[in-house]
Amino acid sequence: MNRGQLRALVARDRIGRFLSVGVVGAGFDITTATLLRELGVYPELAVVAGIEVAIAVMFLLNDRFTFAGEGHAGVRATLRRFATSNVVRLGGIAVQLGVFRLLYRVPEITVGVAGIDAWFVAAKIGGIGAGMLVNYVTESLFTWRVARE
Repeated sequence: MNRGQLRALVARDRIGRFLSVGVVGAGFDITTATLLRELGVYPELAVVAGIEVAIAVMFLLNDRFTFAGEGHAGVRATLRRFATSNVVRLGGIAVQLGVFRLLYRVPEITVGVAGIDAWFVAAKIGGIGAGMLVNYVTESLFTWRVARE
């Protein structure tokens, strides 16, 4: 990693935009996963579906907001970035799923709140937080290629 990339990664305004988009994505992720879980879908499958919905939403927001000045214009370039985003987020997804399973399956806790398994939601939030750092770095460097030299 060169100095320009490092400076771009620690830019407060970009980190703030990425975190803002992440909060929106987390909302979509948690809502989708919780809804599917409550409908009887296997928890890990519900989590994966929530993650993909969030990836699509966050990609669109990041492409137009966080990294608006990066990358080439056009449908083909956008589709290429979307495919790249899915691939580079695999590390963050693995971290998110690992932390989710650790929090959700290991302690065997069930906390019902208003008919919803709140421990499922808490484990989901823990996984999202852990995967976020991995996603920020990989998205910045590989999807939008910040500070290319």
